[in-house]
Amino acid sequence: MRIISGKYKGKRLTAPKKLPVRPTTDMAKEALFNILNNKYYFEDLAVLDLFSGTGNISFEFASRGATNTTAIDGNSGCVQFISKTAKELDFDITTLKSDVFKFLERSKSKYDVIFADPPYNFEVSKFSKIPELVFANELLQDDGLLIIEHSEQTDLSELSHFSEKRKYGSSIFSFFEKSRS
Repeated sequence: MRIISGKYKGKRLTAPKKLPVRPTTDMAKEALFNILNNKYYFEDLAVLDLFSGTGNISFEFASRGATNTTAIDGNSGCVQFISKTAKELDFDITTLKSDVFKFLERSKSKYDVIFADPPYNFEVSKFSKIPELVFANELLQDDGLLIIEHSEQTDLSELSHFSEKRKYGSSIFSFFEKSRS
């Protein structure tokens, strides 16, 4: 994986092969960040990266200047890799080994962008639990975005707060906003 833009543009990062991950492709990541670039000033963002895996999305935000990024993953190897890499690159990324759903149930923080990249083989009921918890616990700022990455086989358009979806290769990004119901 590589960092697309910002301070470490073009930097390649190699995660240990044994991690149970499927990193967001460079093409999909670049398209996503082009959308976000038109909406946000990265230095001001509070970002939550759920099912963070290799930290691919967290590193991209940090490279672009985000200084308040939290990466959550249930795998200790993933969390250790993100922590080690963030320290090496002097990125301000807080890592936490936790079940994502338990974290969302008890978190009191508010975020501008929440990105979730759960396993593609999740049942729709598990996917739907993410926006349910985010909006029930008011974890987004008023102009914030929840973005869930998933496969073409999953349709989240009927969920509450859904605003749009974008397709990049085999990845779909579904966007959810506070103002939508």
